[in-house]
Amino acid sequence: MTIAFFGELMLRLSPPGRELLLQTPKFEVNVGGAEANVATGLACLGHSVRMVSAVADNPLGAAAIGELRRRGVDTSTVASEPGRLGLYFLTPGAGLRASEVVYDRAHSVFADRPADAWDWDKALAGATRLHLSGITPALGPNSAAAAINAAEAAGARGIPVSFDGNYRAKLWEAWDSDPRAVLARLIEHADILFGNHRDISLLLGREFSGDGSDRRREAAEAAFEAFPKLELIASTARHVVDADSHRVSARIDTRQGATQTEEVLIAGIVDRIGAGDAFAAGVLHGLFTGGDAADAAQAGLALTALKHSLPGDASLFGPGDIAAFLEGELDVRR
Repeated sequence: MTIAFFGELMLRLSPPGRELLLQTPKFEVNVGGAEANVATGLACLGHSVRMVSAVADNPLGAAAIGELRRRGVDTSTVASEPGRLGLYFLTPGAGLRASEVVYDRAHSVFADRPADAWDWDKALAGATRLHLSGITPALGPNSAAAAINAAEAAGARGIPVSFDGNYRAKLWEAWDSDPRAVLARLIEHADILFGNHRDISLLLGREFSGDGSDRRREAAEAAFEAFPKLELIASTARHVVDADSHRVSARIDTRQGATQTEEVLIAGIVDRIGAGDAFAAGVLHGLFTGGDAADAAQAGLALTALKHSLPGDASLFGPGDIAAFLEGELDVRR
């Protein structure tokens, strides 16, 4: 089984420790990208994954490809072309100060690549699933059209699609976009959606009543009615105490019902960026290894909780780490 991922590879630059941006003239650099993070997470869990992307034909692009290859991701369908690599700057939060992201992704090789430049026969050859996110179409008209083409190409080949909402208002607002229309065209091909009631509200243009699980179930049922191919919706609920302590639970809705985990306290957070991508990787891992919805929710919760302990964008944990978390092993493993 090979899962194909379509999205932008980029670099994250952040000041050391918890300094403000340019408080000192130093940056720590990590390779990131929502789809690449999920691909890396699944590769570390032992799955066969392929990245479909385009990077700058320079040392920055080579470094991004090298990082994925080092983690076991197939990069044979990552193109290297003249241009620039997308960047984003992260100011890590601390205490009651929230983290902040500044994007520098405009006119990257990936964002500006024409929609008809992608070879979907090659990119999807042998693939048993395609994973997309809402960040790719938010980058501009070319990548929006390319994402739609990717979903349609997968559908034409009978390849199921999983989709992570990942709504990024700053990116959509930078161009003359219609996020509801574009995202709806993508999700109509998906059997798995990573998103919560807010994502579904955006898609359907309506609010949902109630609170907590009742509101999530109402939203899920509305999404199942609107998108006939959709079979599973996975989401997390996060309560932020401060930058160092969050309470997180995981939930999966199917057409038959819902399952939700207990809330766990994640204290001493090292890096929360990429936690949603780790959740997606954990849920997919749970499903790919024969688990039911409850197993997948637990695997997703485990991987997202573990990701908070790790610097960088991607989860690098294996199946043993998930098992240890679920068994409550917090002492030194010898």
